[in-house]
Amino acid sequence: MSGHLTYPEAIVIGALQGVTELFPVSSLGHSVLLPAWLGGRWAQDLNVSTPESPYLAFIVGLHVATAAALLVFFWRDWVRIITGFYTSLRYRRIRTTDERLAWMIIIATIPVGIAGLALEHVFRTVLGRPIPAAVFLTLNGLVLYGAERLRRRAAAASATRPAPVAAAPAAAHPGAGAAGSGAGTVYGRPVARSVAEEENDPAGSDARIAKSGFIATTLIGAAQILALLPGISRSGVTMAAGLLRGFSHEDSARFAFLLATPVIFAAGMLKVPDLFGPLGNGIHGQVLVGSLASFVGAYLAVRFLTRYFQTRTLTPFAIYCTVAGLASLVFLGLR
Repeated sequence: MSGHLTYPEAIVIGALQGVTELFPVSSLGHSVLLPAWLGGRWAQDLNVSTPESPYLAFIVGLHVATAAALLVFFWRDWVRIITGFYTSLRYRRIRTTDERLAWMIIIATIPVGIAGLALEHVFRTVLGRPIPAAVFLTLNGLVLYGAERLRRRAAAASATRPAPVAAAPAAAHPGAGAAGSGAGTVYGRPVARSVAEEENDPAGSDARIAKSGFIATTLIGAAQILALLPGISRSGVTMAAGLLRGFSHEDSARFAFLLATPVIFAAGMLKVPDLFGPLGNGIHGQVLVGSLASFVGAYLAVRFLTRYFQTRTLTPFAIYCTVAGLASLVFLGLR
């Protein structure tokens, strides 16, 4: 492998993997298509479909850095979730939000874990080429757009239903805020928060996810199986499944990132031994530099996306994937 992966290649692919793993645009698809677009040495060095591909070991090994970035960003949440798992085992119960969420993540991870062990090699060797990656990237865009359309249609149908008659509000307590504001004080103490504050609160998001039920979250987690196909985004299909189950964009993104953390970490750890064997000979420095780039890219990506999906949708990413996939098909077909 010595001489077959340069430092510029490692930095570019590392940053690309970190960003595209969390953006709903497919990290594996971009890792396959970028070398094909650049051609030359990049196309020769960076080929995931070759037997015992050192490039594949490199990019999957970068997942450890991506997972580390997610753990750093969500560390407070993971402390709560792991504590919930511990209390669930200790008291033999699944009662609190954190206890439910911990088991939801565990159970929802099982399908993709089994599928990854059984199908990853077949999918990579058969489909890990530029043309299939371009096709699946296009399909990824259509899936994202379709999920947005179906969610919008469901929201419109819900809005046309007659609203239930609300009971007359009780008299305001002395010192309370204006009626209907959703926030106020009683003798100087806050009694409620605004709708925006409730929606942007991580604990509130976890409570809404936990109420959705184990069947819904398991189906959302199983959607990650599609991400074994190069060009299909893990975060994208998970968010799309969340939207179709009635989650908001913010809750869908949050659950997608929480679900992805153990899967990405496990996938990376499975490839780490390869990087310390013959496949990693002569590239340990490149792996370190690429991992650092992946960590920085992933951290900035999740920080941006958690804010982005508070008010925005998957539509721009759907358009990008569709255009990039079709453009790649044309470019590769004419070459």
